[in-house]
Amino acid sequence: MSAIATRLRATLGGLILCCVTPVALAADPGAANASLADLGRALFFDSNLSLTRSQSCATCHDPARAFIDARDNGVGGAASLGADGRALGDRNAPSTAYAATVPPLTRDADGRYVGGLLHDGHARDLAEQAGQPMLNPLEMQMPDAQAVVTRVHENPRYVAAFNRHFGALLFNDTQAAFAAIGAALAAFEDTALFVAFDSRYDRFLRGELELSADEEQGRTLFFSSLINCSSCHLQNPAVTLARDSFSNFRYFNIGLPANVALRARNGRGPAPVDGGLGDNPRVNDVREAGKFRVPSLRNVALTAPYMHNGVFQDLHTAIFFYNQHLVKNAANGINPETGQPWGPPEVAATVDRELLRQGQPLDEERIGLIIAFLRTLTDQRLEPLLKK
Repeated sequence: MSAIATRLRATLGGLILCCVTPVALAADPGAANASLADLGRALFFDSNLSLTRSQSCATCHDPARAFIDARDNGVGGAASLGADGRALGDRNAPSTAYAATVPPLTRDADGRYVGGLLHDGHARDLAEQAGQPMLNPLEMQMPDAQAVVTRVHENPRYVAAFNRHFGALLFNDTQAAFAAIGAALAAFEDTALFVAFDSRYDRFLRGELELSADEEQGRTLFFSSLINCSSCHLQNPAVTLARDSFSNFRYFNIGLPANVALRARNGRGPAPVDGGLGDNPRVNDVREAGKFRVPSLRNVALTAPYMHNGVFQDLHTAIFFYNQHLVKNAANGINPETGQPWGPPEVAATVDRELLRQGQPLDEERIGLIIAFLRTLTDQRLEPLLKK
């Protein structure tokens, strides 16, 4: 193994632990005291890394909006426009907040898939994920890794920074240089700006404030065995953990319908079916078709639209959707956003029906209490957005 590869592997290996470095970063990524996260920050906001030099990582992951794409894009924010202003994807851009807490894609002792980035674990870890939008023809649209490396090499400050962190021969190896770009972006996404753990809930756990009556009732309900939230949305459902991302990072098929409105705009139509984890080249298993990773609930009150395809605009709808699996009646069979029946599951064969039938249905009062609690998971700097 070359010295460059050894150093790069050591850097990447240190990024999966979510060390959360301070957010105060140097202005010049090429300065002698600048960290790898400083370099990552510069890259995150650099639109030169897209084909048309018009789109950066921050375009679709706006730090001021909980790292989502706040643009409507003509589809209610369900998917993002590409760098050419025309290409429209098929999935919702997930928030990159707390992405550093997601473990690399692996299988547990029972053979179930855990972790991995993107909705379907297509990227093994955060560093690998960071480079993928640049090469996606529906996103930043760069033709290949060499084109990205060439754009980075145009900037002398970047060259100085990369050479200092990875050695003077880095740019002689395109794949190593491209991986180093991902490593720098991952280091930035592992700072406190992304991984804050300073919400009202976190401050409550530290004894710094009291929750309101509704927030406390919602918290009690969320963690109770009456409903089934905590079985998927806690790393360890047996305890209330500080610094929990509110996801067990596993994959499930909850019977989501296709986003028909989005498909009508992006031209894909009803086919092909989004196979989720089953289409992941590292998995390629029809038994995993239609399964997507459980998202974090951090900042969830600000990250609409919801689900991997942005099919629901309102948090209430996303919660109410689960009632149909618990009680079959006319009300639970209607999408309150459209007034029409829920669409059929996009992948019906693998719906996790046994899991979805656990717990009790939620009436309007209980949904409201859960939402009150979920709002307490908003990072402190973003709390003013709740009022809007």
